[in-house]
Amino acid sequence: MGENQKLSVLLVDDEERFRQGLRTLLNFYNINSSLLIEVAGDADSVEQVLKFTAQNSPDLILLDLQLSGSDGITALARLKEISYAGKVLVLSAHQEDEWIFRAMQGGAAGYVFKNRLATQLYEAIDTVTRSEIYLPAEVASRFFRFFQAYSDSSVRACHQLHLTEREQEVLHWLTQGASNEEIAKHLYVTIATVKAHLTSIFDKLKVTSRAQAIVAAIKLGLVKA
Repeated sequence: MGENQKLSVLLVDDEERFRQGLRTLLNFYNINSSLLIEVAGDADSVEQVLKFTAQNSPDLILLDLQLSGSDGITALARLKEISYAGKVLVLSAHQEDEWIFRAMQGGAAGYVFKNRLATQLYEAIDTVTRSEIYLPAEVASRFFRFFQAYSDSSVRACHQLHLTEREQEVLHWLTQGASNEEIAKHLYVTIATVKAHLTSIFDKLKVTSRAQAIVAAIKLGLVKA
């Protein structure tokens, strides 16, 4: 980042102690570098993230994937819907390949494991604010292997079936065992809307039940078993 360039940041995590620790770390960066970070606010739920972002448009969102009543993947989807123009850097305890892939596919500009923040957060912030992607070396190699194995078949199958982005999201939650009510809550839509999406998904997959849809989705590579 350029010297004296200010960066407004929203801290998003469902643990207040972790947010306080982030503030301390970011203040340390302000003292010891030219990176001038202003913590504009914090949030612990998707609703708070959207409200704050709409009102304040922070330059950067530091986003946990475990939030009150929902998750960071949903937050990424909702931020995309409101055309958020800033960057999102995921800070997560999840180290599984699928979480990394889903976060990056959802629009995150970078991904850092929480147990590596002390050594990687400054570089990650500097990288994403230069409109570059940040993935630590050990994460990058795993991500791209998973991307090749997952994305090619999944994207191709989704295109062939003409599944919409929202239908893909409904299908994801379906394969996680979520009820219609839970899917509606995750995606901030009505239960009637979920049912309409499921009807369309069943038709495209040529199935008649939730169980058949899950099996078909896995066989077609739409989701991972």
